[in-house]
Amino acid sequence: MKTAPIRVSRTLASNVRRAGLAAALTALGLAGCNTRSPETTGSIGDLGGRQTAARQDAPSRQDLEALAERFNANPGDGRAAIAYARALRVNDQAAQASAVLQQAALRNPRDTFILGAYGKSLVEAGRYREAIDVLANAHSPASPDWRILSAQGSASAQLGEQARAQSFYEAALKIRPNEPSLLSNLGLSYALSRNLDQAEQTLRLAADQPGADARVRANLALVLGLKGRFADAEAILRRDMSPEEAATNVASLRKLAAQPNRFKTLPGAPQQG
Repeated sequence: MKTAPIRVSRTLASNVRRAGLAAALTALGLAGCNTRSPETTGSIGDLGGRQTAARQDAPSRQDLEALAERFNANPGDGRAAIAYARALRVNDQAAQASAVLQQAALRNPRDTFILGAYGKSLVEAGRYREAIDVLANAHSPASPDWRILSAQGSASAQLGEQARAQSFYEAALKIRPNEPSLLSNLGLSYALSRNLDQAEQTLRLAADQPGADARVRANLALVLGLKGRFADAEAILRRDMSPEEAATNVASLRKLAAQPNRFKTLPGAPQQG
């Protein structure tokens, strides 16, 4: 799926909070079809393709009211809470979805599935420190969940704790070797650590995986652009965009790479003070 290019804007910081680790790519328009998922927060933030799909899949008002009624009748019903939260999220009501899952988690403090869903919703809502606390209880060292580890990594990366983020992604990769979303997240974290060579190597490995998609290739293009290899970045982008779109995005990459504070411009950059 191709998307129209979007110029770098002053709203990048707010896009970062909403979309996750690679929201800079949203601002650059470097995206194909997207899935915004808490365990793949390193993926590109919402663009038109995802939003259109969400609208098509959105429940009717009647269905949403039925889900709300079922949940309100028994807020401790985990299945009802998750179904209602999912419907709210599709309707772009992420804060309300998180509140629903919070109620379910309070009533089911040992249900790791509900805790995991709640923790991931906090990541998506930008409440990273809270997410880390919740996700720590969503699985155990004896039975780790790679999706939870990935969400923990994404929350840590957004807080600027790149070494910690990388340890989470590496642990997840031991469970799910060569998972493209994990490799992509890890590569972006290396980029935020200013280790562009390691970032490129990791993202190339991600892009070589059978399940890799336009998001992963866009992340690779971003790193290539930061390294000043614009022709290589454009060649990558042309796999998922028209030549005109790729050229426009490379022009945006040139502007980003020329900024003296370009690493601070990237989402998840280390916090100061």
